[in-house]
Amino acid sequence: MRDRYFAFHSGLCVLLLSLGTIAQKKRDVDECSSGNHQCHNSTHCINVKGSYRCYCHHDWVARSKPLHGLKLTICEEVPFSSWTSPSGVSSQSLSHFFDKVQQLSQDFKPALAENTIQDLMQEVGELLETPGDLKTLTPSEQHCVATNLLIGLEDILRVLSKFLPNGQLTVHAPAGTELSLKVQEQGIRDVTLGQSHAKMQLNWDVVQESSDFGPSMVGLISTPGMGRLLAEAPLVLDPEKQTVLHEAHKGVLQGVPSVLLSDVISAFTSNRDTQNLSSPVTFIFSHHSVTPGPREEVFCAFWKHGQNGYGHWATTGCRMVATGDTSTTCQCTHLSSFAILMAHYDVQEEDPLLAAITYVGLGLSLLCLLLAALTFLLCKTIQNTSTSIHLQLAICLFLAHLLFLTAIDRTEIKVLCAIIAGALHYLYLASFTWMLLEGLHLFLTARNLMVVNYSSVSRVMKKLMFPVGYGAPAIIVAISAASRPHLYGTTTRCWLHTDKGFIWTFLGPVCTIFSINLAFFLMTVWIVKNKLSSLNSDVSTLQNTRMLTFKATAQLLILGCTWCLGVLQVGPAAIVMAYLFTIINSLQGIFIFLVYCLLSQQVREQYKKWFKGIRKTKAASEKYTLSSGTMSDASKHSEAHSSNSSHLPHAEFLLPSFTESPAPKPWSTDHVSGFLATQY
Repeated sequence: MRDRYFAFHSGLCVLLLSLGTIAQKKRDVDECSSGNHQCHNSTHCINVKGSYRCYCHHDWVARSKPLHGLKLTICEEVPFSSWTSPSGVSSQSLSHFFDKVQQLSQDFKPALAENTIQDLMQEVGELLETPGDLKTLTPSEQHCVATNLLIGLEDILRVLSKFLPNGQLTVHAPAGTELSLKVQEQGIRDVTLGQSHAKMQLNWDVVQESSDFGPSMVGLISTPGMGRLLAEAPLVLDPEKQTVLHEAHKGVLQGVPSVLLSDVISAFTSNRDTQNLSSPVTFIFSHHSVTPGPREEVFCAFWKHGQNGYGHWATTGCRMVATGDTSTTCQCTHLSSFAILMAHYDVQEEDPLLAAITYVGLGLSLLCLLLAALTFLLCKTIQNTSTSIHLQLAICLFLAHLLFLTAIDRTEIKVLCAIIAGALHYLYLASFTWMLLEGLHLFLTARNLMVVNYSSVSRVMKKLMFPVGYGAPAIIVAISAASRPHLYGTTTRCWLHTDKGFIWTFLGPVCTIFSINLAFFLMTVWIVKNKLSSLNSDVSTLQNTRMLTFKATAQLLILGCTWCLGVLQVGPAAIVMAYLFTIINSLQGIFIFLVYCLLSQQVREQYKKWFKGIRKTKAASEKYTLSSGTMSDASKHSEAHSSNSSHLPHAEFLLPSFTESPAPKPWSTDHVSGFLATQY
């Protein structure tokens, strides 16, 4: 019995000792009384369960700052935030609004922060309801004003909320502008702010992710009149949405105008770092009843602005959870100004017939360009400055068409697509530059019919043609890529964007070259005609004149006008122009081979020599095979081989020659005829 009592007594002592130890561990430590805190002497330390808080007087705010190697909380006086009109925008209505804001700043007292907020919201609502001369501003200026209002209003409300007591504040301005604010120390896990046409749900941890001490705040502003300033703002889809729409509709043009379906709302917290939230924020919008058409889409969008104040609607970080006729639910991983938009996008449906024409035509062009390049390179008898220009033109067009056929649709990797677009930009510009040099060379040669100075033309062209032919396009592409590299490569094609007129970095030089070549063509025809009229022209000279005129005209139309047809692909005639552009542009290589090779008498004669040489080579090879079968020893075989080799044709004509032509005699009818026959 005694042993049982002793055991019970010992166990009870152990239990009491353990409970005492646990109670001692759970006992709260008063950091404020012990001095074990980081509150500055300008603050008032208050102990809370498991921690402490640093509070300031009502007219001051607590901020965390490093001091003497420690991160202390210091009280600072918070002035009314400065808010001024955006630079570069002239508006009496806006100036009048900021005069009222300045008056509110001068009359501000922290104890009257709630009244100041109500007055401020009323002024904003009246400005948006009766914008006055804001309606006469350009769209970009209106976007700049909207950005200034959205950012400035958030900043001021973020400061004024520090002087509000804990709780919720709701403001309904007469013009329909609404504000919902919630200020508290520690909130429940989920917070909901509701208004007439919008509701926001978020986790309070998102609000408290701030380095500042004191109460935290979350706010929601609804500004119905803001939609007037943002009515013509474009919508830029994020890459994922672009890919989805492209796969569904085979081509979508981004940056298209959109229609606002809801009020513009702005969500903000005391925590300024809200670009990558730990948990998404949910927005529920009420909007006009709408049923999207076959080429219309509803998006959850936010206003994205740059440092200069201009901006556009974007969708990055936001997704649509559900949508109906009159309501849409969105989730976003950042805070900004949001709205529901319906965008009408243009679908570029691929025409199978156009695609077939493109591939067949470019395939034939590649073959003809290769044959033409080999002809210009290997045909010794026709090599001069003119054929050198023809050769470079054929090479540039061959590479451009080959890259177009094999890589124009490689949009999977954005950087690679941009590189392909830049390469196509350069190669096609180089092709047009060599076309310009074609026209310049023809004009200079025709002009020198008058002064008998053809050799000087050849020397000048040889010095200038390569730096100009390849250097000028490189400069244009380098400037374009350095200024706006993001406009190389679209979501559907590895080519230039049409946004902000960037396509004119290609069309501008093309139109300029076409105009200059047209002038060269007219002057050349006039010079040749006048020269022939002063000579006793025979039949061959007249025929050569007609051939020159035909070739020059064909070059101007085929190589120059085709891209002008691309500019005219608008309106009812767009389909016709598209077919003309595709057909003519795809046959450029065939034209070059036909005009510069098959219609050239010298080239045809060289082709005949080549074919004769091939036949002789084949016959000699067969003879060699028969004779080698009858030879009985190595010496006879060697003699037979030497004998047969003497019958092989000379291959000297395959090597290019760059020897200067002898200086010409004074021009006569025969000289003019020869010039007309050989230049083209």
